[in-house]
Amino acid sequence: FQPGVASMLPVLSPDVQRGNAVLRVAESLATMAGPAAAGALAGFGGPGTIFAVNAATFGISGICLFLVRMPTMKAIRGDSMLTELVGGWREFRARSWLWGVIAIWSVYGVTVLGPMVPLEAVVVTERYSSAMFGLMMTVHGAGNVAGGLLALRLRPARPLFAGTFALFAVAANLLVLAYDVPLPLLAAGFFAGGTGFAFWLVMWSTTVQTMIPPEALNRLHAYDVAGSLIMLAVGRALAGPAAEAIGMREVLVGGAVVNVLVCAALFTSRPIRDLRRAPHLHPTPPPPRPEPACPTTEVDRP
Repeated sequence: FQPGVASMLPVLSPDVQRGNAVLRVAESLATMAGPAAAGALAGFGGPGTIFAVNAATFGISGICLFLVRMPTMKAIRGDSMLTELVGGWREFRARSWLWGVIAIWSVYGVTVLGPMVPLEAVVVTERYSSAMFGLMMTVHGAGNVAGGLLALRLRPARPLFAGTFALFAVAANLLVLAYDVPLPLLAAGFFAGGTGFAFWLVMWSTTVQTMIPPEALNRLHAYDVAGSLIMLAVGRALAGPAAEAIGMREVLVGGAVVNVLVCAALFTSRPIRDLRRAPHLHPTPPPPRPEPACPTTEVDRP
């Protein structure tokens, strides 16, 4: 699903960054509404009803994708799947900024993002309540909306460089979980983390979708999914054993430290730091107004 949608967006949206930002805002608004909708559904039929409705939404999403009308992409014929994967790997290796980010992100998924998802549920629920955890998820979604709105307005010349600055905010999310802080500070940490992460995602998605040829985008994005998102599952699986072995606070503080080190690694890598946005993404200035014609005078006539 993800490689397919990633290659659809540049075809459907004339402004790729705006399209990614709108997509992020829409997803975040839905995430904010999710806990409230789940609470209402639980009152009618319990968890089974919630999961049934959740399953139905996937079917509705599939129907909506079938109804999308877009230009037909040129099919690649005559190559086996293995040949296409090998070709995609060559394209992948040829772009140091791409495999550099994915390699760094694999570490990030195992040590930061992966553990944060289950541990924040445990920490907030045990320290406050399950209702407060739902509220914090809503606050995090509001931060995602803010990050998406920022990405609608800001068009940095070096998108990955700007996105890395935003990624520092995720450390705040981890630190408010690690320590027993007042609720307003906890909410501020969740909001800051959501804002920074959403802005980074828009910058990264836009860079990939505009710097890679359309015919190779599906295959390269598949390597992105394999190298980045699968490691999230590994991090989630290791979160519980790691917290029992060395302590919940130590895992969260360690994640904050790794978050800073990952940002430093992204800054240090010149291909990532110096990568400039695609030239066609610069906003085109409006054409100059034609000068009004001067009235003809007697002197002007031959």
